[in-house]
Amino acid sequence: MDCMQAITRQGEKLSFFDCTAESLAAQFETWGWPAYRARQVLQWVYGRLVADATKMTNLSLPDRRILAERVALGTAQVQAAQASADGTLKLLLGWPDGSLAETVMIPEGDRFTACVSSQVGCPVGCRFCASGLDGLQGNLTAGQIVEQVFALNVELAKRGGRITHVVFMGMGEPLANYAAVMAAVRTMHDPRAMGLGARRFTISTVGVPSRIRDLAGEGLPLNLAISLHAPDEALRRELIPWARHFPLGEVMDAARHYFQVTGREVTLEYILLAGVNDRPEHARKLAELCRGLRANVNLIRYNPVPGLAFRRPAAAEAQRFQRALRERGINAHLRRSRGQDIDAACGQLRRRQQAVAPAVVTVGASAAPGPGGS
Repeated sequence: MDCMQAITRQGEKLSFFDCTAESLAAQFETWGWPAYRARQVLQWVYGRLVADATKMTNLSLPDRRILAERVALGTAQVQAAQASADGTLKLLLGWPDGSLAETVMIPEGDRFTACVSSQVGCPVGCRFCASGLDGLQGNLTAGQIVEQVFALNVELAKRGGRITHVVFMGMGEPLANYAAVMAAVRTMHDPRAMGLGARRFTISTVGVPSRIRDLAGEGLPLNLAISLHAPDEALRRELIPWARHFPLGEVMDAARHYFQVTGREVTLEYILLAGVNDRPEHARKLAELCRGLRANVNLIRYNPVPGLAFRRPAAAEAQRFQRALRERGINAHLRRSRGQDIDAACGQLRRRQQAVAPAVVTVGASAAPGPGGS
């Protein structure tokens, strides 16, 4: 889907964030605009973070009016925001079609990672996750995915920073919305837009073998992370009901294929749930599962979700699990939890906000110095 197909529900406007640089230029050409006009608008939005046509001062007044009338330069509104003491920022964005999605900025030195959502809700239904409690409401468009990163860049600009990495680890299963996710990645990768290197993207999936193989054939050295969360079929199906469609052996075979084709090591994500999947026998089984796969194991202590019975293990228990893996030759890291003083767990802020009348803020409408002409 591009900007000529993706139309907002407000006045049949073209959706800017669904545009590629080529489709935007092609659309402008039909209006009789010069080829450089698309480059100017791209510079304003992605370079200057201005999504208000009236402030694009190197466009003529008539062209600014036409742009404002015909193109939705940004339709997301910040419905809620939470800032953590550690610098983590979580936004809940809403669109005119009723979609609500969470996006998170995680700072670490001069690295700023955007954790983006690919769907509204989630079809996977992980027993320990807030995102899937209400099921899947729908897919996000490529533009809505890109606009999450734009919104975070607007906020980061106040700190003098920009998003440097993007991880698809928010709400939804990225490989179940494959076309939109890949279109968003290609837009953000395009040097005429955000210009993020391919190795700065991570696609996190519960494991859709056919789509993992498709991803390997995209010609982009993206990072692949598989949300494992259990070392054997029985426990995994109990924790992740959707996993019954994709046997663990097939998922691991697809991961090996991805490494063979791309040369990129695969990351295995493993949320530690106290007393459920963090025992010594689980570490032993996980080490056996990793044999023959060039992989890193990321261990994450559970972020509790109100109303769910799962518990966060003590730091000492998590460290013991990590040591058990390392003693068996597995490259295991214990990921530092961020945003513990806000609704850190995926999907919590959206569920909380749905019961509250939001105060909305339009993203990217502030004035900024203009680029130096065409």
